[in-house]
Amino acid sequence: MKNLLNKTIVLISVLLITVSCNDFLKEDPRGRITNESAFSQESDLEGALYTLNRQVLMATKGMINFTPWQQGDDISTHPASNKAAIREWDVYNISDENEHLTIDTGSWYWLWKVIKAANYIINGADNSPAPQADIDMVKQQAYYWRAYAYFYLVRVWGPIPKMMSGEVDLSITPVKVSEIFELIVSDLQEAEKLPAKFTEVPYAMNGVNVLVSKGAAQASLAYVYLYMAGWPLNYGQEYYQKAAAKALEVIDASENGTYYYQLYDEYWKIHSKEYNLKNTEVLLAVYYSSITGTGDGSQSARGCINDVHEICGGGYNDVRAEIGFYCSFPDGDRKDWTYAPVTYNSTKKEAYPWWSEEIPEDQRQPYSRKSAFTSWGTAYENDEYDHYKAFNDQSNGWSTQIHQVVRLAEVYCWYAEAVGRSGQTNARAIELLNRVRNRANGSKVEDRDIYPSSMTPEQLAEAAYNEHGWEIACWYWGSIAPRYSDMQRMDRVKDHFNTRKSNPTYIIPGSDGVTLQEPFNPTGEWSQEKMFVPYPAADKRMNPGLANINKFDLIK
Repeated sequence: MKNLLNKTIVLISVLLITVSCNDFLKEDPRGRITNESAFSQESDLEGALYTLNRQVLMATKGMINFTPWQQGDDISTHPASNKAAIREWDVYNISDENEHLTIDTGSWYWLWKVIKAANYIINGADNSPAPQADIDMVKQQAYYWRAYAYFYLVRVWGPIPKMMSGEVDLSITPVKVSEIFELIVSDLQEAEKLPAKFTEVPYAMNGVNVLVSKGAAQASLAYVYLYMAGWPLNYGQEYYQKAAAKALEVIDASENGTYYYQLYDEYWKIHSKEYNLKNTEVLLAVYYSSITGTGDGSQSARGCINDVHEICGGGYNDVRAEIGFYCSFPDGDRKDWTYAPVTYNSTKKEAYPWWSEEIPEDQRQPYSRKSAFTSWGTAYENDEYDHYKAFNDQSNGWSTQIHQVVRLAEVYCWYAEAVGRSGQTNARAIELLNRVRNRANGSKVEDRDIYPSSMTPEQLAEAAYNEHGWEIACWYWGSIAPRYSDMQRMDRVKDHFNTRKSNPTYIIPGSDGVTLQEPFNPTGEWSQEKMFVPYPAADKRMNPGLANINKFDLIK
């Protein structure tokens, strides 16, 4: 593992100069090396791949890479005053001057860097003297990550520029959403040509793939088809059928042994320290390590420093769970391992339920436990994070941790939903959905196979939609399909806006009648324009072609 991570850090090279930029449309061309000259040696190909992976790592590192997912009904913003920029997303009132659109940790910024790094490989790797198989594999990695970045961008911003080279064009204008999706599908189809399994370090580790594989590309394409079937393209039944067929390819290959992926028998294993680097349910992850140091510019995951409630007073905590989603979440092992069981009060040196009066009133919110990891190298190498202990006794906030992009249980849900929304039902879809729910219930809930063979297509689709929401709840670190994305494609964001605006009072399950409300909520009236985020003001100032765009004229 150390060898892999050290090689990943070999990124201070002329290749990094080529793909770096200060903003999407701002770049210093001095010292640029062209694609044609950069791949003159075999080692340049490997260097370009590591550079691409570095951009991916930085694009999936922390909460402020994923502020758009705050618009989902599963997560919300910590109420501290220094979270105002993040809170704009949570209440659907994003300014084009929002700092997370423009600073070097924002999602817009890093996604374009991923695209530039991918274009660099796609347009130049064929000049490499390396074996053709190596060239093809590296290009296929680039196709995948370009698709990933564009899929993120088009969902959040709608019509966006289609950048196919590393050159900056200050007159570039957005293209139709449908055209971006055509590129995403084409890129993922190229990525489907990747091997099912890598066997050599650093491309494989602990028996699992480190790089993108065929199965990961297929699963991602299944979800892209599912998204295209719904809002805003609304391609409908044909694309639901495409999604079901592609998801089934992954499921069949997993069950016949072509792929090693398998559903864990217990939910806790999915985000555990024990199975972290050998996770066989995960089809694709981004790998982080604290071996080489910590900090925002390091290879270390900034995990629990963003989520563990105890340290919110220090200003680091960004994310909490929404109270309403917590209250509607079905009981069982999945709920127990999605939400922190207690909040640690560092003043009293005691842990309490998050709704307890022993917790300050403005901090009584649920928190996820999925990204809480111990750190400090080998000192806590085999320890799981303990929410009943002080944060400072077990972690410094930086960890060796994978950020999961897609896992097998999600593919089960996508298959079942796609079958149902295409107007069909079948025994296999229902059986796979029951597998997901049976594990979710675990030892806490005795009910088994709660989804009957008599389900209608609509019932199957809605059950699968809900199961995926509970499976992925509060996990936003790199996920290709966070909860908000599901809400978008089903055009249900408006419903959530109106629910939050009404500010309901929730009775907290298991609290003996404690009632709470969200600490802040949207105001004003809903408008469809809220479905897309404004382009950053800094980019619009540099390129007037991004200004005065009616995005709904550029859908398809």
